[in-house]
Amino acid sequence: MSHFLAKASLATLIALSAIPLAGSAAFAAPQTDFVVKAQYYHRPPVHGCSPMEAIRKARYSGLRDVRISNITPRRVVVAGRYRHGWDRMTFANVRGCPLMYR
Repeated sequence: MSHFLAKASLATLIALSAIPLAGSAAFAAPQTDFVVKAQYYHRPPVHGCSPMEAIRKARYSGLRDVRISNITPRRVVVAGRYRHGWDRMTFANVRGCPLMYR
């Protein structure tokens, strides 16, 4: 008799716990119709080294008062103050701005 009561109470517990899940799923369905989906736009790819990215990399490397010195199709040169005076950094004018020489 105790096994029967245990199984019956377990079945009742499972049945009662499933009722709120079924109710919340029924209420959630109509609300999804009013959701506004985000519109994404395509940004054009960056083909070269932007001057702002070159300045950001030079500042991260330790230059202060960084300015663009020269931009050519192959390189971007920035100049700024370092520990003992003025210094220059030259970045390749490709995506990612790799450092050519300092």
